[in-house]
Amino acid sequence: MPAATRLSQAARNLFGVYESGASTGYEQPSLLSLGTPLSEVTFCVVDLETTGLAADACGITEIGAVKVKGGKVIGEFSTLVNPGEPIDPRVTRLTGITDDMVAEAPGIEAVLPSFLEFAAGATLVAHNAGFDVGFLRHACELCDTRWPRPPIVDTVVLARRLTEKSEVPNRRLGTLARLFGSPVTPNHRALDDARATVAVLHGLIERATGHGVVTDTDLAEFCRAIPSELQRRKRHLADGLPHVPGVYIFRDADDRALYIGVSVDVAARVRSYFSAGEQRRRLRDMIASAERVEIIECAHRLEAGVAELRLISGGKPPYNRAGKNLEFRSWVRLTREPYPRLTVSRKPPELGEPRLGPASGSQAQAAIAAIEEALPIRQCRTRLSTERTSSSCFLGEIGRCPEPCRHEVGVEEYAQIAADTARAMDGDPTQVAEAVTERLAELSEGERFETAAAKRDELGAFLSLAASTQRLRGLVSAGEIVAAGRAKGGGWEIALIRHGLLAGAVRTPPRVDPMPHIKRLEETARTVEPVDDVVDAAHAAEARLLLQWLAKPEVRLVSVSAAWSCPLDGAERWTGAVPTGSA
Repeated sequence: MPAATRLSQAARNLFGVYESGASTGYEQPSLLSLGTPLSEVTFCVVDLETTGLAADACGITEIGAVKVKGGKVIGEFSTLVNPGEPIDPRVTRLTGITDDMVAEAPGIEAVLPSFLEFAAGATLVAHNAGFDVGFLRHACELCDTRWPRPPIVDTVVLARRLTEKSEVPNRRLGTLARLFGSPVTPNHRALDDARATVAVLHGLIERATGHGVVTDTDLAEFCRAIPSELQRRKRHLADGLPHVPGVYIFRDADDRALYIGVSVDVAARVRSYFSAGEQRRRLRDMIASAERVEIIECAHRLEAGVAELRLISGGKPPYNRAGKNLEFRSWVRLTREPYPRLTVSRKPPELGEPRLGPASGSQAQAAIAAIEEALPIRQCRTRLSTERTSSSCFLGEIGRCPEPCRHEVGVEEYAQIAADTARAMDGDPTQVAEAVTERLAELSEGERFETAAAKRDELGAFLSLAASTQRLRGLVSAGEIVAAGRAKGGGWEIALIRHGLLAGAVRTPPRVDPMPHIKRLEETARTVEPVDDVVDAAHAAEARLLLQWLAKPEVRLVSVSAAWSCPLDGAERWTGAVPTGSA
């Protein structure tokens, strides 16, 4: 379909000023980095002293850390820590740290933020890293602090790969410190042990360079388990692949797609499947059957993600898990009968029909429970007749149902209940949100906290699903959208979206006016049949992917052919007001 609006000068100005005379041809993305050179990596070498060996039962008594980069020390951190418990005399004899020494020391809740700030952005290094990292992670849990998940290097693991029994009888810190000539002798005090570990790290890295380890990515891969013989034999499948964004497809001898993935650098990603880092049994089994790798080059990461989604949904490769069975997603709908009720269905609703979804079956059921808590929509599954009555149920007897089964409510009057339900699903959820919130207050006052938590989660599931449904409808009904995000290395990643589907994509070269590229894209992009709502689960999945990209702060709108909006009184305004629980 042609673009509904022409790009304004204001839209052109979004992209800034361009150098005159620059090329307007398409440009292949530059070779992406395969890691940071080790000389430019900041390492934070840490050592802890503790009251015992179990992270969940013992406390930290001392933290010492040394930050190094390019072989030079750029910072040190050292402090005693009050563990909040007596120190075992045997530990004191080993470390020299006594109860009196830590009595006036700050607790871990005061020390941890300072250490995490000191180590921020660095690769964490420790000798027997599992011990130190285990204590630090447990400390984060105790302090309700998010563990930053830094890259971790264990010098014990490196030493096992890079030293021989003939030169060292074991891989203890003191033994390795002597081997590599550390100026500091380990003495079970945190800072001195960290300083000794620095010398060990530098000695091991020097040896590792002889094995082709020159970047942090190489080092992380080298620290992992040795790849299997099968992986080594299949490495040739990654030869000659381009360093571009795209989709990669592992195929067997019969050309059947085994596994489909996506990456901003398909060559590097495919190569990783044949390295020591790939330990997943499922994918190792896939590699055993793979005979070739097919590459689909894409303009940028968004186009690659959409292509992957479509290929997995359509081809159902056996070794993929996510996105393979979209037809099994569920919808919340109103049945079509004189006295409608809510139901969960895998059949996509017709356009214009009130609905929520698609969603998991459990979220759909939870959303229905929230609506039924607030509105007197019938809950029984009996198909009711307008000519004859049926027996009532418990909900009717306690006043929770208007009893259409006994014709206590007429078709016209019940139609208003169904209309309120449809409005809560498609528009304003206030009636449901307020009713369930009031019920939560009653349950809390009665100290029925488990029931209250269940109701809270049901309301959260309903509001989350309603907001998602309305966002999807807004994107689809907006018609054609052109948006652009800044590309790494310069230029723009352009996406042309039509009715919630990606119709075309292009990446523009740096310092080049993107408008000619956008105009050409509009002329050549895929034609999409106009619709005002998602038509099936696959459509919804792609639209959600596009919404995630459009929500990124670096993405700018260039043009929109129709109104792109969500209801002013819709579910979006409630999603931050009520906890969503686990639904």
